[in-house]
Amino acid sequence: QVQLVESGGGLVQNGGSLRLSCAASGRTFSSYRMGWFRQAPGKEREIVASIRRSGGITYYADSVKGRFTISRDNAKNTVYLQMNSLKPEDTAVYYCAVGVTTYDYWGQGTQVTVSS
Repeated sequence: QVQLVESGGGLVQNGGSLRLSCAASGRTFSSYRMGWFRQAPGKEREIVASIRRSGGITYYADSVKGRFTISRDNAKNTVYLQMNSLKPEDTAVYYCAVGVTTYDYWGQGTQVTVSS
């Protein structure tokens, strides 16, 4: 059974940093794309960043470019999201997801709250 478990969320002040982790289990995900999404209250879920299986190709939403960095460790089946210079508008539940062509598996989410 595939399981994704996020960790690293919490409360941080404006301008602070957090590092999210997502550990995947149930199969080997080295050939899967991995991504981070977020959903703020009253808003639709949006993609934040993604990384291809090789780790060489990444995508970032314009709102986080230059502040967030996605990375993966295939040996650990883990994807990370380093978030720097956090802003109150980054407040949301953050989800990791993995898949081949679509995102088929999702974590339960971790809350990130940035206080002003």
